[in-house]
Amino acid sequence: MKKFVGIVGTNSDHSTNRQLLQFMKNHFSSKAEIEIVEIKDMPVFNKPENKDIPEIVQTMADKIDDADGVIISTPEYDHAVTASLMNALSWLSYGIFPFVDKPVMITGASYGTLGSSRAQLHLRQILDAPELKARIMPSSEFLLSHSLQAFDEENNLTNMEQTEKLDRLFEDFLMFVTITNQLTHAHEQNKKEAENFSWETI
Repeated sequence: MKKFVGIVGTNSDHSTNRQLLQFMKNHFSSKAEIEIVEIKDMPVFNKPENKDIPEIVQTMADKIDDADGVIISTPEYDHAVTASLMNALSWLSYGIFPFVDKPVMITGASYGTLGSSRAQLHLRQILDAPELKARIMPSSEFLLSHSLQAFDEENNLTNMEQTEKLDRLFEDFLMFVTITNQLTHAHEQNKKEAENFSWETI
């Protein structure tokens, strides 16, 4: 059984993106183990010169390292991901590089109609940065719109079409992870390039 880390892409205490990951954890429990992790207690990124990594950041990096893949569920604020998610990814690419070649599935929930589509595009661009180098599942978006009305009292999605779409995307992600985890020949070089990259020298 595959082991995934599900990152809640917000520091909000009441988030439908957290609900979505909780639904996925339960709904796909026979196919994968999904550990939901929070970013809300991470300190503000301050680029420490000694590259001392806070324990909470190192713990998350270790979980990502050990996982077969990562699922990130992001809301959309001002056409972008949250400041807290940007903060977390800044820490997770500063002297540590758990995302290099790691398979990532992006999902998102929003209160409005667009379902975090622009934030998901923004997140793809971030995860493609030289210090992150994640392998993002292509040609896939799960956009949960009107998310405040999307779940019943037992935290199940009420729209069967949405549930069926998520089922198919998750099956694709399982296949994507299997294929991607065989593409290891350049991994050490990719990690070395991430470690050696500096915006000051380009």
